[in-house]
Amino acid sequence: MQMSDTRQIAATPAEVYAALLDPEMLQTCVPGAQDVTGSVEEGYDATVVQKVGPVKATFKGHVTLSDLVPNEALTITGEGKGGAAGFAKGGAEVRLAEKDGGTELSYDVEAKVGGKLAQLGSRIIDGFAKKIADQFFDNLQSSLEGPTEETGESAEADDDAPAKKGWFGRAKT
Repeated sequence: MQMSDTRQIAATPAEVYAALLDPEMLQTCVPGAQDVTGSVEEGYDATVVQKVGPVKATFKGHVTLSDLVPNEALTITGEGKGGAAGFAKGGAEVRLAEKDGGTELSYDVEAKVGGKLAQLGSRIIDGFAKKIADQFFDNLQSSLEGPTEETGESAEADDDAPAKKGWFGRAKT
């Protein structure tokens, strides 16, 4: 399974880079993370609980960081074992670039699963992987930018949003 994405974060590349190296920030951002310990030099050990389709598992894994280019890029490689549920392993190449007063974060991810997880089918696994990646980067963005409800502009935009939606959240035409 492979995927790529790009997103804009209202923080400097140095702030984003530092956050990606911080075990406390990683624990906050990784969906289902119970514990993240370690260091950049030795790697991180993590315990993550996830439910993929009908399979719920506690994964214990190790993540290493390499190809570190401060404030510009890094490679994340990890492997986790979930007992009878199977295993997951993969990596991500992350690139940071200053853009529009913030940081453009781009990533390319490659992941593999085995065991019961692999039996679920690629559509379920691919959808789950995209959801987890999106949640991670949403959490990272929220942690770095802070809550947006405090600004007057977004509060006004939020007030208008329900009026523009119809049944089941579909936009009225």
